[in-house]
Amino acid sequence: MSARASAALPQPEAAVARTGRRSWQSRILLLAVAVFVVVMVVRLHGRIDLHQVTGALGRLPWWSPVVLIGLLVVRQVLNAAPLAIFLPGAGLYRSTINDLSAATTSAFAPPPSDMVLRVAMFRTWGMDPNQALAATTMNAITFFIGRFSAPILGFALLPLLHVPPGLRLLDAVSIAIAALLVAGVLLVVRGQGWAAAVGRGAGRAVRLVRRRTDPEAWARTMQEFQGNLSEGAERRFPQAMLATYGVLVVDLLIFTASLRMLGVGAGEAPLVEVAAAYLFAYPLTMFPAQGLGVMDSAMLGSLAQTAGPGTVEPSIAAAIVWRTVTVAGPFALGLIAMLLWRRDAARRGRTGR
Repeated sequence: MSARASAALPQPEAAVARTGRRSWQSRILLLAVAVFVVVMVVRLHGRIDLHQVTGALGRLPWWSPVVLIGLLVVRQVLNAAPLAIFLPGAGLYRSTINDLSAATTSAFAPPPSDMVLRVAMFRTWGMDPNQALAATTMNAITFFIGRFSAPILGFALLPLLHVPPGLRLLDAVSIAIAALLVAGVLLVVRGQGWAAAVGRGAGRAVRLVRRRTDPEAWARTMQEFQGNLSEGAERRFPQAMLATYGVLVVDLLIFTASLRMLGVGAGEAPLVEVAAAYLFAYPLTMFPAQGLGVMDSAMLGSLAQTAGPGTVEPSIAAAIVWRTVTVAGPFALGLIAMLLWRRDAARRGRTGR
């Protein structure tokens, strides 16, 4: 865990500046690619009546924010649940505060700002930073497994669809990545010997493209990481995965609710069709801002093949609502979470507890 922990330590200002520039350059490049993909997809699918899109948005019920924000809160709590599962004593409330605050910080400041904030929070709560960072890493790994394994659930729905079954290359690659991550986790939690073997193997693979990589250093880091995992990690892992898949379900509910509120009924876009389009497109959240534009184009393209006439523009409007809630919403919740943490930290400082 030393490599991950060291990333959270203060760095020289020049190094931080270089890291920040590289981070933002990468984000801008990936965002440019995402915009290019969206433009090409829109041109391939024909013209879109923007007046109908804005008109659909104007028909959104006044009570919709209450429902959508309520679902968002459930989504974010489930998103932080693996951290609470892998870090006994943290609790669901503190884990949610930590996760939301770190996500908001990473959106506005270069790394390792999010990890610095996480460590500061863990310390004010009297928790071992190394064990907390190990739990944070497992939280991220379960998220990646959920992201890349989503197409498996999509394939399970194929018999219920009017779409002929077929294996897509992107989905196959995504499932293979998820399988490798699961295998790695299961080996690491078995013991330090297996953890060292996984680290050594990963180090040798990385050395093929980066000659200075030391596989033995990777083995020692993985052993330290395994030692910082909470007891019963192999039992906690399935629980964390259930919470992660719960995030996908609630996220899908937010999109489906947006569709229904904007007039796209179950007869035009059945839930099973919406779920399949969402699950097959979900790995595209690897792009910036959770695949903003890229995933949406793939998902809406799939829906357009089965949805009734006149549903394209309302579906786009629903995607805009869904993205506003799930991308901008967590940033607002993160700001609230940081204020709550600072208030709690100040109160603890005054009472000396």
